[in-house]
Amino acid sequence: MGKLNIVGLGYIGLPTGLMFAANGIEVVGTDLNKKLVDTLNDRKLTFEEKGLPELFEKALAGGIEFSDSLIKTDRYIITVPTPYIKENKKIEAKYVIAAVSQVFDICEKGAVVVIESTVSPGTIDKFVRPIAEEKGLAIGKDVHLAHAPERIIPGNMVFELENNSRTIGADSQEIAEEIRTWYKSFCKGDIVLTDIKTAEMSKVVENTFRDINIAFANELAKICDREGMNVYELIGIANKHPRVNILQPGPGVGGHCISVDPWFLVGDYPDIVNIILAARHVNDAMPDYVIQRMGEIMRENGINDISEVGLYGLTYKENVDDLRESPTLQMLERFDKYFVKGINIFDPMVRDNRVDGQTQDFDEFIKKSKFIVVLVGHNHLKENEERFKNKIILDTRNIFEAGEKVYKL
Repeated sequence: MGKLNIVGLGYIGLPTGLMFAANGIEVVGTDLNKKLVDTLNDRKLTFEEKGLPELFEKALAGGIEFSDSLIKTDRYIITVPTPYIKENKKIEAKYVIAAVSQVFDICEKGAVVVIESTVSPGTIDKFVRPIAEEKGLAIGKDVHLAHAPERIIPGNMVFELENNSRTIGADSQEIAEEIRTWYKSFCKGDIVLTDIKTAEMSKVVENTFRDINIAFANELAKICDREGMNVYELIGIANKHPRVNILQPGPGVGGHCISVDPWFLVGDYPDIVNIILAARHVNDAMPDYVIQRMGEIMRENGINDISEVGLYGLTYKENVDDLRESPTLQMLERFDKYFVKGINIFDPMVRDNRVDGQTQDFDEFIKKSKFIVVLVGHNHLKENEERFKNKIILDTRNIFEAGEKVYKL
């Protein structure tokens, strides 16, 4: 086999390529963003992630290369973005289509093309197979298609790449087995083989299940707030049951997986999908609910000046620098609707100012903010809990003990 060409060097493609290269496979990572490629060739990472610097060094020692052009080889893994179209809730497949088309133009005969990007069920049938046919390539002879959806989460990518189970969907058992040998170079988890459409569905279903579970927790939070109960205590009690595992409520659902993938099913099956759609509406409405709670707490405590309010956390989850679909950013979009200006914003993981009101000075943030809304539970926050003493707090992540000045969702 020739070198492995990883197409797309974002949050999924880069760690995946590094993992292969660190475990004895010759890898070329390709991305059309020349600035990103130049940064990697300068031996600098493009985002922060636990364990990634060490993995980067191992991959460099293993000879990984970075390029803004594809290479001619017989094996590819495509990890480009797959957003959804907000108007009709269907997958935006243009990045996958473009990547596959370029691969088909250059690949060796018999090449294996694996799509890791999360896609809606049937995407490869609808959008990828026709490209091969248009280019006169016989699938199963000139090219082989497969889907091996990624299963990693920012903040724990390196560990999960090595330890999570994986799914490989392919047209033939022989090709699926070959791809399994690639991933077995580092993956300690089970690698399940199936057909392509089942593999496509499996990833979307996993994230949709979690979205529905979070929506249930968020509705419980609203019920408990109305009835004067502690939702976290309630969930803790319920989860003592051996067949119950309710997730935690929060200010919304962010990231590029849980907040996006369920929409694929809504868009493709609008006449069938009801619970999934309802869960999406519940979770998408949580930033509005947090704003409502903020207003109630401000009125209760006589706070009229928005410059005395601080938002802690911009990223979509703790201990990452990833802002994709961040609930805080969703809140700030709502603020614009209400012409709210002058609020204080701090996030230790976001090194440059991305929004109005953001500061890099934690001391300044603490000094200015009489009322703080905790939106992300970074380790930095837990290490500095004493600095929040005597502040009025709306704790959407259940970091602080409930008290006179600490409000929950």
